[in-house]
Amino acid sequence: MGNNGDFHVSTGITPPKGPVSYSTYKSPYGPKYKIQPNIAGWTPKAASKVGLTLAGFGATAGFFALFFFSDIPRVRNDIMVKIPIIGDRWRKEIPASDNARRKKILTWQIVGL
Repeated sequence: MGNNGDFHVSTGITPPKGPVSYSTYKSPYGPKYKIQPNIAGWTPKAASKVGLTLAGFGATAGFFALFFFSDIPRVRNDIMVKIPIIGDRWRKEIPASDNARRKKILTWQIVGL
């Protein structure tokens, strides 16, 4: 008997073949698909949307923290006083009468009275 590639002599059975791959049909009238550029699944549009949202929340949190801690002398003198136009609002001048009393109390403590 002859040996044919599709027919096995000992069994008389043709072995199954793998799936036939056909090229996909692309209609000239159908939509033109493109793969969007992405980095780890983030497209530029999605990344900019999330970035703007996070920037808004960050700016709001920073603004809140700055005004929340504005009564701390270090923050008040180093940051808040240097803001143009409204910086004078945080400038705290100690009156001369408070300074004189403080010196008097310190002098009494040193002398031991």
